[in-house]
Amino acid sequence: MDLGHVIEKSIEIDADAAQVWPLVSEPGWWINDGEYVEHVVERRADGVVTVTDPVHGVFPLVVVEEREPRYVAFRWLARTDEPAVDGPGTLTEFWVEDRPGGVTLRVRESGFESLDESEAELLKTVADNTEGWDTELAVAKRHLEGRHAA
Repeated sequence: MDLGHVIEKSIEIDADAAQVWPLVSEPGWWINDGEYVEHVVERRADGVVTVTDPVHGVFPLVVVEEREPRYVAFRWLARTDEPAVDGPGTLTEFWVEDRPGGVTLRVRESGFESLDESEAELLKTVADNTEGWDTELAVAKRHLEGRHAA
């Protein structure tokens, strides 16, 4: 199996890092159908965070690292009956980088090889997520620029 499956995307947002950070650091903000929606977020004692989307259900993840307002990393955990902090999942990292007039929001998703999927399933997951990140970054841009337009 190819261990080089990595998705990297970016988008320019006309807002500053302090305005972008609350969204980017929100667990599961990217779970939606093309429009930002609020989620129920519960933090378990073992470090697992469950994000409940009204349409798509429950997603377990872990906040790996936060460096406000520039970097946050989450591990998506496989959706099982008992997701574990050290269980299989992908790493999703976000960077907020200054540029004239705003920031560039970058995302990198890696670790697909940890998933228990066949090569065909893995390729479909990577393709779906690649397309998904275009949608989700556009959601962030619309949500943040609309909220902070003056």
